[in-house]
This record gives sequence, structure tokens and C-alpha cells, in this order.
Amino acid sequence: MSGGHEVSAADVQAAVNAVVTTLSAPPDVAARGPLAGLRVGLKDNIDTAGVRTTCASRFFADRVPDRDADVVARLRAAGAQIVAKLNLAEFAVGVTSQNSAAGPCRNPWDPRRVPGGSSGGSGAAVAAGLVDLALGTDTGGSVRLPAAMNGVTGLRPTVGTVSNDGVFPVCPAVDTVGPLARTVGLVARAHRVLAGSGASDASPAAPRRIGVPEQLLTDVDPGVREVFEALLAEFRAGGAEIVPVRVPGILDAQELVYTLVYADLAVTHRERIERSPELFHPDTLQRFRLGLDITAAERAAAVAGRSAVQARLDTVFADVDALLTPTLPVDVPLAGPGDVVAVSRRLGFLTYPWSLHAGPTLALPAGLHPSSGMPVGVQLTGPVDGEEGLFAVGAWYQSRTAWHDLRPPLCLG
Repeated sequence: MSGGHEVSAADVQAAVNAVVTTLSAPPDVAARGPLAGLRVGLKDNIDTAGVRTTCASRFFADRVPDRDADVVARLRAAGAQIVAKLNLAEFAVGVTSQNSAAGPCRNPWDPRRVPGGSSGGSGAAVAAGLVDLALGTDTGGSVRLPAAMNGVTGLRPTVGTVSNDGVFPVCPAVDTVGPLARTVGLVARAHRVLAGSGASDASPAAPRRIGVPEQLLTDVDPGVREVFEALLAEFRAGGAEIVPVRVPGILDAQELVYTLVYADLAVTHRERIERSPELFHPDTLQRFRLGLDITAAERAAAVAGRSAVQARLDTVFADVDALLTPTLPVDVPLAGPGDVVAVSRRLGFLTYPWSLHAGPTLALPAGLHPSSGMPVGVQLTGPVDGEEGLFAVGAWYQSRTAWHDLRPPLCLG
């Protein structure tokens, strides 16, 4: 299935602006390893030795690390070719990929629309065929939202299974590095490299008992709901039992994540905010200032609230194999001015709950919006260390559908 036409890499980059820095290809040698020969792009908050790592901020416009992040070393050892540093929301905070250094990234399905964030360049570069595989980072949805908005597959792994060493932090207790690619199979292969897992490719497996947290679905765009219902029908046809579930406290997730994230951002960036606020993109500055007045007691209460939600989710996963929701509650929005905080809250409403969870979430393309034709994604969340189960179900779904094979109008090949 193809929705695009052949264009040049220069045309794609000019329209989408997914790449911050292009890296020279290594000598033509016979690379070995599970990722041999794959073109990989890295979100530009992931350190690369001798290559600028800017976090898409004027503060770091000339920052050149002297060593690779751990995840980069693992990719190279697995035979991957690192070919690009990719655009992002400034300092990896934001859902529209706004920034002060690289300029806005746009969606290859429709350059008038945002690519999601904060890993917008990672999602756009995979969808547009500029890379085969990309790394993003996910705090409140920063891998999953770009995967959904660009029609690709992405993983937020179990917290702590992938090293964050050499990755510029947002909120260390919540941050994690995750891969994006067209298919579950490649995402799974990349994750095993990043996590040092000895698992081999699992056979696709039909889902068994899937929980749907209906309290999160009361305010979902009708077009998104239509795609989601079609996916549920596909799962039922494959023998899955769809089970309504309720998770006490899950509607408080956004406030808990915001408190944790913005408290940490205030600590990390306070000196920059006070010394040179004009260097930030205005949307970034507005968000960072939210944390300046968060007290230690408020942050401690959020930590306790996160622990309580995790305990409740562990109980839920004793009864179901995975939880399933749309990734985005609305259609992919047009780029433009607006209340950045309100936009972030709306777009991230369905991803923040799973940022409190310690376990993995797999984002999958599931259709096209009936009004706009833009991608619609869903997310499968599993128990702690439950990646392989999610990969088996995701591969089963992609064996029965072809949404992951669709190409946007701005796409190579």
C-alpha cells in the first residue's frame, strides 16, 4: 500500500525539516550484527562523540560531546549506520516539536500539521523514509505521539531497561529511550539491542484478554473512535476477549506527571531561565516556568501518587494481558499559535497514564482518520518487562493489516 510518490531527499528535508545534522556514512565494509546496514537517526538529545548534540536549543547550538551515549555504542556494535541527528522539541519538552535552534519539524503526511513531540523528527524521518530506524526519548508520550501522528511503530520500554547515560534528561525517574520504525519486527529487534536482551524473534501471537480503560475514552474524537472500534473488531475476530476495566486514580495521571516533570525541569534549567530567558523558544519558556513554584512537598506527593498508580496497574495486569487505548484523542492538529499548555494537555491525555506505569507501551498505526486522512494510532500497554508479549501481539496485528505499509506523500521511494 502506498499513499505517496517518489521525491528527493532534499525535497523531503526542505518540507519536513526532520534532520538537524547529517553524518557521513562509514566506509563500505561488511557490517555484522542484528542491525547491520540499517540507516539510523538519533534524536538530537542523544550524545554522539565529535558530532553536535544540540537538544534543538540555542543554548546548546555548538555543544559537541566527547563520547557516545550508551545506546549509540550499542547500535554501532550491532552494525547500525548512524546517518542523522533528528529534530525535536527544545530540550525534549513539548508535543509540537517547537524549538529555538533547528526550526519547526513538520509532518510528511501534511506539512501544515505537526509531527508530534518531543521526538517529532524521529517519527517524521521514519515515515518519510529518511532513515530505517530512529531513536526517540519518551517522558510523557514523546515516542508514542510521533509514532501515532506519522503512522509508524514506536516503543516506550519498561523504565530502566535501556540506559539513559549520555541522554540529556527531562525527568530521570520517567525518561526512557525508545525505538521507532515502520514495523513491530524492527522495533523489537532494536529494543533487544538497546536493552541487551537475549530474546529472539517471537512468533506473532493472537491477543487473548485485552483490557480497555473506558474512563479514558469519554472524550475521544469521533474519527479516532471509529478507527479504534475497527481495531477492536479485528482483535475480536482473532479470538481476543475485550474486557472493560477501571483503574482508580488514572484520571489524575496528567497532574502527577506534570508535577514530576516540571519540578525536575525547574532544577535543570533554573539558571538558564534566570540568566538568558530570551534564548528559549517562547513556548518552551512558558512550560519551563510552570515548575518554578512547585514545592518539594508537592513533588513528594506526586512520587507517592505515582507509586499508588503503579500498584493499581500491577493488580489490573493480574487479570488482563494488555491494556489498549488510542494514542491520541484527536486528529493530528495543524501547526499554529495557541495555548501551548492546553494543547499539550489535550494531545497527551492518553499517553500520560502509561508514563506513570513502569512497564512498556507499544504504539501502532491502526488506520487513517476518516475526515483528514491523517494517521491514527493505538497503544498497547503491558506489565513490567512485558515487551515480548506486546511484540507478539503487535506482529500478529501487523500480519493481518497493512496500515504500517502506508507511505505519506512526502516519502523516499
